[in-house]
Amino acid sequence: MSEFDRLWDQIEHDLGFNDYNMVRTRPYSGQPHRVNGVRGATEIRGITFRDLRDAFIRAVLLSTGAEIIDGVDLRPRYEEACKGELACLCENDLYGFNLDRLDPMAVVQNLGCEVEKLMGIYPNLPSDDRAEKA
Repeated sequence: MSEFDRLWDQIEHDLGFNDYNMVRTRPYSGQPHRVNGVRGATEIRGITFRDLRDAFIRAVLLSTGAEIIDGVDLRPRYEEACKGELACLCENDLYGFNLDRLDPMAVVQNLGCEVEKLMGIYPNLPSDDRAEKA
C-alpha cells in the first residue's frame, strides 16, 4: 500500500466513511454540520411520509447539479427543485436518466436540508458553525 493510500485510508477512517455501525444509540461524533455530527441528532418533527417523499424527489434532482445526463437536460428539474415545497415536480421526474451518475451521499445531504427547510430550522447548525458557513 502506498503512502497516499495509507493516508487516504486514515482520512476515511477519521471521517467515519467506513463505520459499519448503524445502531441508533451510537454517538454523533462526525463533523457538526453533517448528519453524523450534532446536526444529525435533531429529531424530525411535523413531517409526514408524503412530505418526506416530496423532499426526497427534490433532493435527488438537486443532486444532479443541473447537468445533462444521458441526453436529458436536468436544468429545468433542478431549478424547479430549488423552489422547495412550491416546486411542481412528480416522481416520474426521477426517471429517464442514469441515477448512477449521482453521488448517493449528496442525495442524503440534500434530503437532510430539504427536511430542515420543511421543519423551519434550516440551516440546522451550531451557532459557531453558522458564522463559518456564512
